[in-house]
Amino acid sequence: MSTSIIILIILIVFLGALTRATFGFGEAVVSMPLLALLPIDLHLSISLIALVGLIVALLAAFKDWQQVDRVELKRLVIGAILGIPVGILFILFVPASIIMTALGIFLIIYGSYSLIIRLVIKKEITVKFQTRYLSIPVGFISGILGSAYNSHGVPIVVFGTLKEWTPAVFRGTMQSYFLIVGLFIVASHAIGGLWSIDTFILFGLSLPFILLAARLGRWIYEHIPSEKFIHLIFILLVILGVLLLIK
Repeated sequence: MSTSIIILIILIVFLGALTRATFGFGEAVVSMPLLALLPIDLHLSISLIALVGLIVALLAAFKDWQQVDRVELKRLVIGAILGIPVGILFILFVPASIIMTALGIFLIIYGSYSLIIRLVIKKEITVKFQTRYLSIPVGFISGILGSAYNSHGVPIVVFGTLKEWTPAVFRGTMQSYFLIVGLFIVASHAIGGLWSIDTFILFGLSLPFILLAARLGRWIYEHIPSEKFIHLIFILLVILGVLLLIK
């Protein structure tokens, strides 16, 4: 692997880690399409980004552990654990392009609709159902997408916006979830043979930049007004939806 490719990989990892550290999600959807443009193995990309997400979640969860919706976190994790093995079947039998296209379209529609409601109509989205009944199914879908496509954050983000978590609870719950579920996903990658020497070499070279991204993202987050945070989340969802369609 040439030096220029390694530098590009590190820059992409930094960008993804910065997105996750700032908003609490999005590193895989940002990083994976960019890594796909480089001449590297797909399994290397998946395993590397999973490790990156785990480290960022560990750092964030350590600082935000008091701001966690523990009841919903428990249900989401249970659902994810049930869904992770199913994700392996998705890899074998369901084309990734179908899943990513459907997910991208959904994010664009949901993010755009939410922005229109809040910015144009200027009203809050009313949750017309009991979200507690959705926790385990949402976690289940997240587990499938996580083990198969490294995209386990999307269902949890949508769930969090429907729950109308405050920015602090949003970040704290998301990162705690990513930390717990990330351990299972990384373990599934190891068992599935996705790890390689290149994975750990690139992870080691990227680690200082991951730590820098975590610190910088925290600083950016702390300087975003609470009322603007949710708007930025919906904008990011639309952007990520477009990236998924490109991917």
